[in-house]
Parts: sequence; structure tokens; C-alpha cells
Amino acid sequence: MNSIFVVATKDLPRAKVGGVDDPSVRWAGAFASYGGHGATQSSTIVYEIEPGGRLGWHTDATEETQYIIAGTGELRMEGGKIQQVKPGDVFVIPTPIRHDLANTGTETLRAVAFFAAPMFTQHFDNAMIAPDVHVLGTPNRNI
Repeated sequence: MNSIFVVATKDLPRAKVGGVDDPSVRWAGAFASYGGHGATQSSTIVYEIEPGGRLGWHTDATEETQYIIAGTGELRMEGGKIQQVKPGDVFVIPTPIRHDLANTGTETLRAVAFFAAPMFTQHFDNAMIAPDVHVLGTPNRNI
């Protein structure tokens, strides 16, 4: 890659994701970059969680750093630890810590997640719609 890759993230269409058996698992996201598509060593997702929604319990195959742009929520970690998050907060989730993020506020929680790999997978406890699988990740992954 020989040039800078700029993405107008507000214009990216978001894929809607939800839990097959849990209506509180609902969010929408889009890949801004990943290996072979704007990046060679990392991946970036922009996503939103509506009030009352959450990502769903999962583990990531690589370290993840998140930046909260808008809204408030609870970062829930395996073992019962809960951290409140708000706009401007940055947090790092080491591999393989099981976690969830819930929108506890009245406005849409908007965030950017940066992953330390050009390709990764996420393993969710719940089967996710679409397409009724437990594993999500970059479009270039091999499952």
C-alpha cells in the first residue's frame, strides 16, 4: 500500500446484527478498513448500539482498542467486572477476555473499534443474525 486510505465513516452502510435467541443483542456496524482494504496490519470497525441494546458476550481473536464517540454504556467483563464508559473514553481489551458492551443511556452509543490484526474473528455466545452463526469477523477471514 503506497497511499493514505481515508474513509468517510458516516457514509458507510451499517450491517444490522442481532442475537437469534436474545432480542437485547442488537447493533449495527461497518468495516472501515481491514487487511487488503485500506490496511495491512490492522482492522477498524465503526458501530452503533441503540438504547437498551448490547453487542453480546464474545471473545476476540486479537487485542481490541475502542474509542467511545457518543452515548454511554457498560463494558462488562467475564468475572463480573463492569466499567462505565462515555464519550472520549478509550479502553483496551486483551485477548482472550470475554466481554460485552451495553448501551445504558438514552442516545445511540457510537464507537470505533481498532483491532491489532488485518484479519480477525469474534466468537459470540449467541448465534447472530445474520447469518445465524456464532463467528463474525473481517470479510477476508478464513473460517
